[in-house]
Amino acid sequence: MTTANHTPSAQPQNTEQDILQQMQQLVSQLNQHAHAYYVLDNPSIPDAEYDKLFRQLQELEAAHPSLVLPDTPTQRVGGAPLPQFEQVTHGIPMLSLNNGFSEEDIANFDRRVKEGLDAVNASYAAELKFDGLAINLRYENGIFVQAATRGDGATGEDVTANIRTINAIPLRLFSANPPAVLDVRGEVLMLKEDFAKLNQRQRDAGQKEFANPRNAAAGSLRQLDSRITAQRTLSFFAYGIGVLEGAEMPASHSALLDWYVELGLPVCKERAVVQNAEGLLAFFHDIGQRRPQLPYEIDGVVYKVNKLDEQNTLGFVSRAPRYALAHKFPAQEELTTVLEIEVQVGRTGAITPVARLAPVFVGGVTVTNATLHNEDEVRRKDIRIGDTVIVRRAGDVIPEVVAHVPERRPQDAQEFVMPTACPVCASAIIKPEGEAIARCSGGAIRCGAQRKGALIHFASRRALDIEGLGEQLVEQLVENNIITTPAELYTLGLVKLTVLDRMAEKSANNVLAAIQASKNTTLPRFIYALGIRHAGESTAKALAKHFGNLDALMNATQEQLLQVADVGPVVAKSIFDYFADPLNREMVEQLRAAGVHWVEGAQEEAGVQLLAGKTIVLTGTLPTLSRDAARELVEKAGGKVSGSVSKKTSYVVAGSDAGSKLEKAQELGIAILDEAQLLAMRRRRSTGRRNVK
Repeated sequence: MTTANHTPSAQPQNTEQDILQQMQQLVSQLNQHAHAYYVLDNPSIPDAEYDKLFRQLQELEAAHPSLVLPDTPTQRVGGAPLPQFEQVTHGIPMLSLNNGFSEEDIANFDRRVKEGLDAVNASYAAELKFDGLAINLRYENGIFVQAATRGDGATGEDVTANIRTINAIPLRLFSANPPAVLDVRGEVLMLKEDFAKLNQRQRDAGQKEFANPRNAAAGSLRQLDSRITAQRTLSFFAYGIGVLEGAEMPASHSALLDWYVELGLPVCKERAVVQNAEGLLAFFHDIGQRRPQLPYEIDGVVYKVNKLDEQNTLGFVSRAPRYALAHKFPAQEELTTVLEIEVQVGRTGAITPVARLAPVFVGGVTVTNATLHNEDEVRRKDIRIGDTVIVRRAGDVIPEVVAHVPERRPQDAQEFVMPTACPVCASAIIKPEGEAIARCSGGAIRCGAQRKGALIHFASRRALDIEGLGEQLVEQLVENNIITTPAELYTLGLVKLTVLDRMAEKSANNVLAAIQASKNTTLPRFIYALGIRHAGESTAKALAKHFGNLDALMNATQEQLLQVADVGPVVAKSIFDYFADPLNREMVEQLRAAGVHWVEGAQEEAGVQLLAGKTIVLTGTLPTLSRDAARELVEKAGGKVSGSVSKKTSYVVAGSDAGSKLEKAQELGIAILDEAQLLAMRRRRSTGRRNVK
């Protein structure tokens, strides 16, 4: 018998306190990493490491459900559908703003503020007016507890479950001593890029597309099933405050936003403190010029008297504050008449109804054509030839018909009839089951419109980058039956080109030289250049990385394709069907035989990992490299390009007219490079020399 002195000691068991402490550490780490990724755009750990920590937390929570923390990131995925939204009364009403449209309106606002303050000068906080949905976030002792829409200003709808799915919103404030109660006012919106991806998914699923990012954001946030909201990428910017208890109110609006940044709340960087009406208008015009390049939709800017005690002095009139004004951009919608409805044939055979319009000036340009998207959309909006319609420049780029004006419809207005044959090649128009878009069945071999689109795409900057092979030249090559496939570009000779309009011998030689230079490419560019439906640039990169060489990709099954990151069933089928077509496989072999080549199964050159793990910020105008070319160079070298400067930034590459990003980099002591130094770093590694640290 074993004596007590020799009894093996039992393994120590984790106490409930130990497990809770472990969960708290994991939650804190994951929330910090999520903030770095979604708010700072500067990931602090690889995705695989984040996923590992996330799984550890999930396992602990599954084993100990009573210990689940209120700020755990595992709750962002959405829960069971709600029967309805509960009503929430705002502690302090969410007021609307008065609008200004002209410089005279701004001058009058500035005059009224100065009169109200009995001051000669006035200081304002100037920021953007987002085209999204106003939200109030309540934090108690630093923990997110409730979110409500603006509603009628006094009462809104409880959308807490849906707001939890927005990764940019912290579930716990970054503060060791948070306020007892903090109501954060801000805007939920959808970035232009995320809006485009959402509509692409809607098209792929044969579902209705959203009209604009605001509608998409509002529709996503008002889902009773938060799991649907979790599938749509929403963003958030904080810009105001409601109830505050247990902390001192900042002295100014700009200080409030700086405090929000310290608390981990996302705040838009496009803001400034300016003086008097001159400063307000300068900010307005600067933002107006940069508006098309912003990653989100805005419909104006907002001015607020900066000092909060001065705001209190000015007070309110009716339901709007005297200390603030929204300066709206000119309307982007106008009325015109539909003269005709025709169809266009796209690169992939998509048949798009297009309204031919009486010329109308919208958003700074004269519009004569506007997309109607697809036949179902024409029916839904009931657009007819002869109608008076509202035309909008969606995203300031693509004109679209929003709706018709019923009271102005003429008696002889004609309904649109979708043709049954392609207007270019006479092939049958088919509408695949479950899809909203009808397509020409001719393919690029038979259909000149698809052929043109395929060639333009093949030669585009992000594909094979054949300089000089633009739309006009491609149109002549196709219409004169000189080219039928991209492979035939590499058999072009000087004689065939010089007989074309506006193509002298020197221009022809330049095009031929560009075609020859394009033979040396990369596998991701080549895959993207093929124009496979649903396979965009990021998908092409993922395919190249996963399979390593083209033959493996061409022979992959749908099951193997589904193993690639971001490739779903629709994309997998599209890729599989493309390479199952003998004509497509033959064209690929013709391109290879013509000398189009790349390095497979490895990185492209010895220097590509020079910037591995480095975060680079590009600012200003570089002497020779475009922003896209510089980004591609950094990514090929293993680096990541970020849009903002932080302590995690490795280098800032600065060109002429570099602004606040350069100044912040200098403040933080971050290494500044010019274009020549960036290129030199790449060359040093390629020739085996020591790289710059």
